[in-house]
Amino acid sequence: MGEMSLEQVSQNYYDILKEIGNIGAGNAMTALSQMLQCKVDMKVPQVRLVPFSDVGAMMGGEEQIMVGVYLGVEGDITGSMMFLIETACAKHLINKMMMGMASEGDGFSEMELSAMKEVGNIITGAYLNSLSTLTNLKIYPSPPDLTVDMAGAILSVPAIEFGTLGDNLLLIQSQFYDEVEIDGYFILIPDLESYSKILTSLGIPME
Repeated sequence: MGEMSLEQVSQNYYDILKEIGNIGAGNAMTALSQMLQCKVDMKVPQVRLVPFSDVGAMMGGEEQIMVGVYLGVEGDITGSMMFLIETACAKHLINKMMMGMASEGDGFSEMELSAMKEVGNIITGAYLNSLSTLTNLKIYPSPPDLTVDMAGAILSVPAIEFGTLGDNLLLIQSQFYDEVEIDGYFILIPDLESYSKILTSLGIPME
């Protein structure tokens, strides 16, 4: 089992990953609507297996300043998950949460970063709950870490532990909007043993 990489993911499994992405995105938007107390619409998420080296470019370039929420995944499966969002979009969400009291400009106060961490926590939690429900596996998120940095720098964190997984990762791009359109990117990185557990729990034989 140790030899499996994401390149070998069967079409059947990929379809289920897409379904998890769709359900997770729907749950995340519901949670966000409740948090912001307003309707949040969502386009159908794009779920792709992409080369790790291409991820930064897909987010607008390695130099693009993003807000990244990173958390570990524990329980029946282990690994990590990231949620990345452009700073202007993050500011919009924070302003909603803080009833229009967010600061001007590109910087974030401690209170704003705390609010964004809570947004990331709720959104990633909704994703993991979807995965847990579909697989009947117990999945617990660790407390989130939040970083504001260039996309390339944020992505270097999972890149270090990602080396064992081959070249591709699961990227879920969700576009949601109230007055503004927001691109959110989810990256799910279970370790290899966890991939086999997910497959088995979904009744898919290993290739």
